Amino acid sequence: MRRTRPWRLVVLAAPLLAWLISSRATAQPDSFHFVIIGDRTGEAQSAVYQRVWQEAAQEDPAFVVSVGDTIEGSSDPAAEMQWLQVEQILLPYRRFPLFLAPGNHDIWSVRSEALFRKHAARAPHYGFDYRQAHFTVLDNSRTEQLSQGELDFLEKDLQAHKEQPLKFIVFHRPSWLIDAMFQNPHFAVHQLAKKYGVQYVVAGHLHQMLDVELEGVTYLSMVSSGGHLRGTEQYRDGWFFGYALVAIGAKDIAFHVKELKPPFGQGRITELGDWRRAGPVKN
Repeated sequence: MRRTRPWRLVVLAAPLLAWLISSRATAQPDSFHFVIIGDRTGEAQSAVYQRVWQEAAQEDPAFVVSVGDTIEGSSDPAAEMQWLQVEQILLPYRRFPLFLAPGNHDIWSVRSEALFRKHAARAPHYGFDYRQAHFTVLDNSRTEQLSQGELDFLEKDLQAHKEQPLKFIVFHRPSWLIDAMFQNPHFAVHQLAKKYGVQYVVAGHLHQMLDVELEGVTYLSMVSSGGHLRGTEQYRDGWFFGYALVAIGAKDIAFHVKELKPPFGQGRITELGDWRRAGPVKN
C-alpha cells in the first residue's frame, strides 16, 4: 500500500487549517445571548410561566433575568411555600443562572425581604458582569420611585463598572414611564444612564410590552410571562404572553420579543422597534 508522505498531509490539511483560522478570526468570541422574562404573578395564569421556561430553555441562554413578581405574595405566612413552589417549577432549569429583580409581589415586608434574600440568593439590589455586559438590578418593590439609597447604589455600581461597553439597568416598577413617554430627560435614572453609557433600562409590573427611546437610552416594559393580561388584551397593544431573547455582540445588542406558541399565543416574533411607543409597527 502506498503511504502518503508527511509533507503531503500538510499540503492537504493546509486549506482546512486556513479555513479554521479564518473562521475563528471572524467569529465573535464575546457574543452570547440571554433571556428576559416578565412578571409571573399578579393573578398568575395557569401553566403560562411553565411554558415560558420550556420555550426559553430551548434558546439555551447563558442566563435568565427576571423583572420581578415571581410569587403571588401579600401574605407573610404563605410566602415561604410560594417560593418553594416556584423552585419546584424551576428544578429542570437549574443549569441556567437566574437573576431576579424584586417586585411588589415579592417584597412587601421585613419578613418577605428576608425570604427574597434566601430564595433569590441575592440582596434586593446588586450588580453583575457577564463578559462585556454589566447589569445593575435595583429594588423599588415597596415604592413607585427609586429611593435615594437605590440611586446612590446605582451610581456607585455604574462608576465601578464604567469600562464595560454594554450596560443594563433592571427594576420592577417602570417609574420612568411618564417622563420617557413625554420625552422629559430630567429625572435621576436617566441622568445616570446617560452619564455612564447605559443602553437599556428594563422593567415589568405593567404586563405590557412597551418600548420608548429617550436620548439614546431605550426604556422597556416587559411582556407578561404569566401575570394576567390587562387593558385590551390584544397583541397589537402589547398584551400577550412571552419573553425577550437578547443577543449580545462585541459592541451591539439585539432584542427579539417572542410570543408564546399555541395554546398561549401564536408564536409571533418582533424586534424592539416594532413596539416603539404604541404597539407594533407591523403585526
